[in-house]
Amino acid sequence: MADMGLFRNAVADWAAGGADGPAGQPAAELAAELGVASVVLVEGPSDLAAVETLAARLGRDLPAEGVCVVSMGGAMNVGRYARILGPAGLGLRLTGLCDEREQPYFDRGFQRAGAPRPEVFVCVRDLEEEFIRALGVPRVEGVVEAEGDLVPWQTFVRQPAQRGRDPHHRMRRFLGTKKGRKIRYGHLLAQALDPALLPAPLDGLFTALDPARAGR
Repeated sequence: MADMGLFRNAVADWAAGGADGPAGQPAAELAAELGVASVVLVEGPSDLAAVETLAARLGRDLPAEGVCVVSMGGAMNVGRYARILGPAGLGLRLTGLCDEREQPYFDRGFQRAGAPRPEVFVCVRDLEEEFIRALGVPRVEGVVEAEGDLVPWQTFVRQPAQRGRDPHHRMRRFLGTKKGRKIRYGHLLAQALDPALLPAPLDGLFTALDPARAGR
């Protein structure tokens, strides 16, 4: 039986080959087989890890709901993905989660694809900052320590460039200083977050994806 990973791979191949290329048939066939009705477009794998982890924490089975979270490899690709997956392509419902600085790309991409702009949910800076603000720096430091990253964190905050900076800003910078760290902590911080305290953009996204709201 096919899974959402195969569908994501087929979509990525289609997008890489150009929206007008012949590679859309495998994605279309997999979408039909898996019952995909909605796609959440996110910039990268750390966002994908966070959304899927939060879905599990909330007791949501996104594949069973016909929802696939798709990492696009950069916000500038949103126009291409929206075109092949949205009304002009596979006809799937498009939603998106993005950083504030990426919002113009999503606005243009969704508009050109004929998808509703209100379906894009915007983090103030980025998803990591939303998690840090919701959890608080001491709680995030606890996660960092549990992961064995306390010494690198303490070394980082002692750097002259970090002195006097806001603790939230320092932690956000730290999570992006090593390859793969954002992906790992996207999952870990989502796991640590109380589902009752979801940041507004994530709460909006999961509310919009609620099957009970379908067709409203």
